[in-house]
Amino acid sequence: MLLGLTTALVATVCFGFGAVFQARGARSAPQADRVRAGLLAALARSWEFLLGTVLDIVGFALSIVALRSLPLFLVQAVTNASLAVTALAAVRLLGARLRRGDVTGIVAVVVGLTLLASGSGREGREHAPPLFHWALLATTAVMLLLTLVLVRRAGTVAAAGLGQLAGVGFGVTSLAVRVMDASSLVTVLTDPAAYALAVGGLGGYLAYALALQRGTVTAATAAGTVAETFGPALVGVAALGDAARPGFEWCALAGFAVAVGGTFLLSRFGELEGQSAEVAAARPGSADRGPEPGPGPGPEADAEPAVPPR
Repeated sequence: MLLGLTTALVATVCFGFGAVFQARGARSAPQADRVRAGLLAALARSWEFLLGTVLDIVGFALSIVALRSLPLFLVQAVTNASLAVTALAAVRLLGARLRRGDVTGIVAVVVGLTLLASGSGREGREHAPPLFHWALLATTAVMLLLTLVLVRRAGTVAAAGLGQLAGVGFGVTSLAVRVMDASSLVTVLTDPAAYALAVGGLGGYLAYALALQRGTVTAATAAGTVAETFGPALVGVAALGDAARPGFEWCALAGFAVAVGGTFLLSRFGELEGQSAEVAAARPGSADRGPEPGPGPGPEADAEPAVPPR
């Protein structure tokens, strides 16, 4: 358990710092109104987005180790606490400011994860029936179709929807890692869960980048957290046999609730009073919210965009 918990915590740090760079890189690319190669090319030209992606890859590799040795609800809660790391990293690297609610959220995440780790018990099964594997792949197909629909929309609803779809994709990857049979190359290539892992991860990143461009970070973050944290956790308990320590169910449940609650508090981090002009202009009805800043350089030009979690 110690190895799994250590790798999950290091993965959380990677996800937290990666979010800072990915958000900046995604905002520097032109906003897309449909999925096309040009968007991917623009993101690939951003060294900040690429650096954030590399950190996410490292974090994902570490989370695989954790998913193979810890209950899903523990791993998901730990890795989604990366927003606390993002908040602290943004203060140090981007000059952002922590508000009282942000500090409360960070404390809640730390306390919640401590309780959750104390109450976590055995990991459940690593195998599931073939229907479960096919259901994971079907879920990613639906996620991609809905992404193609929502990408043509803008505003809070679209950002929340895309954020939730990204959370679904990342949640499917966690479940796929848990149940995938990696005993040989043949079993990997014939396992629907392996393709769900690839499609869910890539589709999740695509939806995540599109949600970042729409500027409603609070809605996207909250929706993504629900999908990525609660979904796999419930499936792990209901279908894969994950459980808390006998007699410590209250501790695990309380820790999970407190940690996720802290994440919701932190989901507003970065939405400071002076959001960037690009975000304001991208929202419907932005013309009614006051004049846009001029094109010349100034403090507004250097204002950091809102930074969501992994």
